[in-house]
Amino acid sequence: MTDNQPDHSQQATPTKCHLIFKVTGKEAWAEAERSGAYAGSPDDLRDGYIHFSTAEQLAGTLAKYYAGRDDLVLAAVDPGRLGSSLKWEAARGGALFPHLYSVLAMVDVAWVRPLPLDRDGQHRLPEGVF
Repeated sequence: MTDNQPDHSQQATPTKCHLIFKVTGKEAWAEAERSGAYAGSPDDLRDGYIHFSTAEQLAGTLAKYYAGRDDLVLAAVDPGRLGSSLKWEAARGGALFPHLYSVLAMVDVAWVRPLPLDRDGQHRLPEGVF
């Protein structure tokens, strides 16, 4: 990195980001609710952080990683509740994505809703995402 290039590996929460979102399977989420914390998916555990998306990134995340899955839930989290464990890092296409370097406590979850598929096989986002 040179002096002319800003370090985007860890930036503060974007000013317009009121909620961030985690997509996961219903069974994994039910287990997290029983235990009081979500430790992450196998991909999260492999990467060392829990992957989140902003509302604007959510459709791309669903299409790339969850296409056709009808067993999903969407958890919304206020990024301000996560403290310094939340980092904004460059990922897909250079966009800054929220990554949580700790478990997600259930008390920090604003809401959870199912992610059903519509007739065209696309996920229907619940009210409150945008």
